[in-house]
Amino acid sequence: MEQRKLPKHIAIIMDGNGRWATLQGLPRVLGHRAGVETVRRIVEASSEIGIRALTLYAFSSENWDRPSNEIGDLMHLLDEFIELELPTMRKNSIRLRAIGRLHLLPETTLVRLQRAIQETAQHDGLTLTLALSYGGRQEIVDACRRVAAEVKAGAVEPQQIDESTLAAHLYAPDLPDPDLLIRTSGEQRISNFLLWQISYTELYLTQKLWPDFSKQDLLDAVEEYERRERRFGRRATAESLANGNG
Repeated sequence: MEQRKLPKHIAIIMDGNGRWATLQGLPRVLGHRAGVETVRRIVEASSEIGIRALTLYAFSSENWDRPSNEIGDLMHLLDEFIELELPTMRKNSIRLRAIGRLHLLPETTLVRLQRAIQETAQHDGLTLTLALSYGGRQEIVDACRRVAAEVKAGAVEPQQIDESTLAAHLYAPDLPDPDLLIRTSGEQRISNFLLWQISYTELYLTQKLWPDFSKQDLLDAVEEYERRERRFGRRATAESLANGNG
C-alpha cells in the first residue's frame, strides 16, 4: 500500500463565525460558540488521521479592537474550552501550547491556559497550538527584540545573524513550519498569521464558514494537499508537468 503524504503541520484561519450567526439570525456570540464546537471536531479528526501539529488562529492582535462585550464573550469561551477539553486532551495525549502576546490576556484566562499547558506538556500525540493575542508582524518584532538584546549583551555578533537566528527566537521555534494553511469563509488573505513560517506553505481556501467546516472538509483539504508537489522554489518535475501541476 502506498504511504500517504500527510501534512505534518496544519494551520487554520478559522473565519466566518460572525457571518454564520448573522445568516442564522443569531447573536454573534452563538456563532463563536458554534465555532468552538467545530474546533473540537477538527482537533479530534486531526488526531485520528495522524496529523502531528495543528495551529489555530483563535484570537488575533487586531481582535482587541472589537467591542468589549464581544472580547469578554470570546475569553469566556476560551476559558470554557480549556476546562471542558482538558480531559479529552489527557485521554488522547494531546499537547496544548499557545503563541502570541499572552500577557495581554485576562489574568484568570492566562492562569487557566498556563495550567493546561503544563498539565499536557509531556503528551506525545497531536500538538495543538492556539494563536492568542497573536500577530505575525508582532511575532517578528518580538523576535528581533530578543536578538537585539543578545547583541547588546555581547552574546551574538551582528554579522552572525541569519534566518536561523531569527527563527530560533520566534514564539515556538521547535514547531515545524506549516505544510498546509486552511482558510475558511471564502476570504483570500493571510491576515497577519504566521508570516515568517508560511513562506512555502500550501494554501487551501474554502467558501465554508468555520462553524460549517466538517471532518470531511478537513479530509478534502488533506487530499488536495497530497495531490500537490511541493517544490520550495525548485523546478517542477516532468511528472508534475504531465499532471498539470507545473
